[in-house]
Formats: sequence, C-alpha cells, structure tokens
Amino acid sequence: MTPISFIIFGATGDLMHEKLLPALAALFSRGNVHEDSHIIAVGRRDYTTEDYLKHAQSRVEKEVDFELLNRVVTYVKIDVSDANTYGAIGDVIPENGHDRIFYLAVPPRLFPVITQGLSVSNLLENANPNHRIIYEKPYGENLENARQINDAICKYVRETEIYRIDHYLGKEMMQTLLALRFANKIFEHVWDRSSIDTVTIVAKESIGVKDRGPYFDQIGALKDMVQSHLLQMAALVAMEEPKSMDASAIRDEKVKVLGAISIDPHSIVMGQYDGYLNERGVAEGSTTETAVYFKACLNNERFLDVPFYFLTGKMLSEKRSEIIIKFKPHSKASKYYQTLNLMPNELRIKVAPEEGATIQFNVKKPGIEDAIKAKDFTYVHSEEAIGNIPEAYEKLLLEVVHERPTLFTRWDEIETAWKIIDEIKHKAKAPKPYLGSESFESLLEAHRLEVGHDLRCVYDDPSGDDRL
Repeated sequence: MTPISFIIFGATGDLMHEKLLPALAALFSRGNVHEDSHIIAVGRRDYTTEDYLKHAQSRVEKEVDFELLNRVVTYVKIDVSDANTYGAIGDVIPENGHDRIFYLAVPPRLFPVITQGLSVSNLLENANPNHRIIYEKPYGENLENARQINDAICKYVRETEIYRIDHYLGKEMMQTLLALRFANKIFEHVWDRSSIDTVTIVAKESIGVKDRGPYFDQIGALKDMVQSHLLQMAALVAMEEPKSMDASAIRDEKVKVLGAISIDPHSIVMGQYDGYLNERGVAEGSTTETAVYFKACLNNERFLDVPFYFLTGKMLSEKRSEIIIKFKPHSKASKYYQTLNLMPNELRIKVAPEEGATIQFNVKKPGIEDAIKAKDFTYVHSEEAIGNIPEAYEKLLLEVVHERPTLFTRWDEIETAWKIIDEIKHKAKAPKPYLGSESFESLLEAHRLEVGHDLRCVYDDPSGDDRL
C-alpha cells in the first residue's frame, strides 16, 4: 500500500465539511489508506492548521474523529490565481514515495486555473500515473463551456489521470444495478422493448435550496441533477452488456445510450417553487428552475419506442431517488384471468434515502376464491451489510486511490450529456410557479392535457433518418 497525499482545494467549503472530511476520516480510521498518508487542506482564508480544524469541527455535522484529523491534516493558504503561491503546497508534500490525489471542490471556472497552477509549479506531472486529479460536478456550465474547460485542462493532464466525480455512481444501488442486470438470468431476455413498457427516473427532494442559493441560482435543477445523476442512471438502465466489466467497456456502452437519447420537446415542464425568490443568494426576478420533467426515447434496437420519464425537483413531497421499470401487461392475461384485475409487473430500484430493490408480482390471495393481488418482494441493502455502509464519497475516493475509474465519467460521456441538456434548455419554456409537490403534479397533469398525453416516442433527428 502506497502512502497518499490528498490535496483538497475548496477546503473551507460546504462539500468539504459535509462529505469530504467525514469520508476521508473514515478511510483513515478503517485503515483503507497507508498510515503515512495525509491531507492537505487548501484555501484562501488566513488560518493556521489549528484554526482550520476548529472551524471545520464547528461545521461538520456528522460524527468524525477529529483527534485523528489533528494528526493527518495540514492547512495551506494560497491564492489559486497566483502560481507562485503553490510552492506552499509543495513544502508540505514528502519529496518521495507519496502518490498525489488532487481534489478540486471548486467552481468549474477554476478548474483550468488550478490545473495550470499545479502543473507549472511541478506539483502535478503530466503522464505520471501516481498523480491523479478529481474534478467535482458540475463539469462546466453548458456544452461550449465544458469543451473550453476540457481543452484547457488536457494541456496539463491526460484523460487517464482525470476522475470526474458524480457521487450518485458511488451509491451502492447504482453499482448493484449492473449486478441485477447482468448476474440474473431472469432479466436477460425481458430487459428490452418486448417486455418493458416505461422507465421512470425520479430524484425528488422535500427541502428547498437552503444555504445553497448563490450556487443553485447559477445552475438550476436541470444542470444540477439531470446532466449528471439522472442521465447516468438512464445510461446504466439502458446500456448493452459490455464486452467486459472494465472501465473502458462500461463507459463505451454508456456513451452509446446517451448518444441515442431523443427528447420529446412537447413534454418539457419547468417549475419554480413558491418562495424560491426569497431564498438567500437568489437573484431578484430569477427564472432558474427548481423542478424539471420531460420524456425521452432511445433510438436503439433494445429500447425503441419505450418512453423514459425524468422527474427531479426541490420542495416536492419527499426525498426519494429511484428507477421504476414498468413491464407490459401479460400477453395471456385476458385469456386466463378475464375477470381479474392484474397489475403489470414492476421493478423499483431504490437509490435514496433507502437503498434496495422491490419487484411487484401478481399472486393468488389465500382462500377458496380465485382472487389475484399485487405483492411486493423487497431487498433492503442495509439489512445485508455488516457494520456501517460506506458513504458514496468514501467509495469514490477509495476507487481513485486504487486507480479504478469505472465509477467516474469519461469526457465523451460529459460532452454527450451536455448536448442533451443544451437541447432541453433551448426548447423549454420559462418555469411555472408551484406550491409543493401536489402543485407541481397539477402542473404536469395540466400540461399533459394541453399537449396530449401521447406515450409514443417522437424522434427529433436532424439527419431525417429518425428511426433504426
């Protein structure tokens, strides 16, 4: 096991306090990293290491071993726009023997600035496999901006050393989804348009933006949730079986799915919850959306004509992220069960807050009468775990330590996803106000009645050849 120097930019930000420090402390305490590893917290505030850790302890809400962090954390103040100040980081990195993992938990506009600063100060060496760099989402603000950022950073670091993080891919059920699909014979011949009726991908939150107003108002729900999380979930559902389970093969199949997505422009609904304009840091008269709904279809053989529904938003009825795969009615149901109300089979893959899977079957009710009822069979991931289940960021950081990029997004995935987001943004109308979940659902229902609730897939292919 090789010692690691974790160099974290944005060390005084919310992500560091809420996710990264607890995750790193857990890795150190469990012995997942070499005992000589350490953390360099980089920020612009005029702190000593002692001051920084006192401030962090006042902000971290999770139970964290700060005695351990006192031993392994060093705070360094620099001006990221001045490459001459980066030497302060080099002063606390051991000269030999440590791998270097740089984590940029900063706005995307600073990605090229910091990457260049690290390179010209010889802290980050191009083509050095022992040097890796993590970029926190969002990776850019739109397709053009993302391309500019990527072109700029690739002057200093190779794609193989880049880890673009999407914490949803670190969740256990996102990884279990691959096992459900490819390790179970019962799904092998039903995971396509002959058996699947619809796919719904949901990421709902019951709270507003809280203290993230300044950030969220620049991004919105579409870029914050759909560009990364929801499209990645769709890619894992719809991808073909990869040639192998290595990173390149899985990413190749995900890119194919993203490239095959066609948005129904008439289905797009944007909403903004009542009270959003009064949130701290939100611009006066902001038109940023806090909820998004749309339908998409895949122009590929496996899922041709199967609608994919996407829904995400804040101030909705509950905190829930899941994938709902609804199967078609049984082809022989009308023959054998003419008078009984059979429900379509349904598979729910639960991602948050509880992780697990539920499949709905039709079963006979106990008794002398011929009666059928729908029954759920549920797997709860936490019931199978021994000890604490690692958080997504713990898993992802450890994947970087072991140089395993499967759970990270490659550039062509990012680029293709941004094409989809830019298209939706271009075709969407201004967000409509809503008051809670029921209000937004009423908006959706009114919109369906207005445009017609047509489940057929509508392809918008500029080439004119819009079907396989």
